[in-house]
Amino acid sequence: MSLKLYFLRHGETASSQTGTYCGRVDIDLTEAGYQMAEQFAQAYHDLHWAAIFASPLRRTMATAQPLSDRIGLKIQRREGLKEIAYGKWEGKTPAEVNMEFHDDYVRWLADPGWNAPTGGEKGIDIARRSSEVLEEIEQTFDGGNILVVSHKSTIRIILGSLLGIDIGRYRDRIGMPVASVSIVEMSEHGPLIHVMGDRAHLDKDLRERFGT
Repeated sequence: MSLKLYFLRHGETASSQTGTYCGRVDIDLTEAGYQMAEQFAQAYHDLHWAAIFASPLRRTMATAQPLSDRIGLKIQRREGLKEIAYGKWEGKTPAEVNMEFHDDYVRWLADPGWNAPTGGEKGIDIARRSSEVLEEIEQTFDGGNILVVSHKSTIRIILGSLLGIDIGRYRDRIGMPVASVSIVEMSEHGPLIHVMGDRAHLDKDLRERFGT
């Protein structure tokens, strides 16, 4: 059996609604976010799961919990799966950041791989820490289905790295809506992307509300 990684972005939060930068701010899911988590578990619980890994922040743990409860697998928390640290930009809108930290913001937009939000993390730092989690998974499991619940930037950087996309282009090349799942098979020829940013597991109401 091949090793398949299911990368699930957490469900909706208040920050998802407002567009504010929320990296290490430990906010909870909205009511819709909890529905998204339940609907993922309902759609995917019949798979033979080998493990569940998640960022330790509340929104990712809450997204992973329904599947964990259904199948009886403990969630393994990993710091390497946390969202980008936005530093002094946390809780601010892009417009506010542009006004208060204009030069840093322009540099970050041009190349977020090698430029960090003011007091935050570079994309290469996220790639390094998240790759350690993937390495652990590949060394521990010969095959099976692994759920990895993380965040928008972190998942985009992971997928970009697996696809060979320059890390400075992760924001331009990969979309990752809330509660979407991306499936990667770790084959003998390298990573094979089967699905990216899919939300077919959400019901019609949520798909219509969130544009899927």
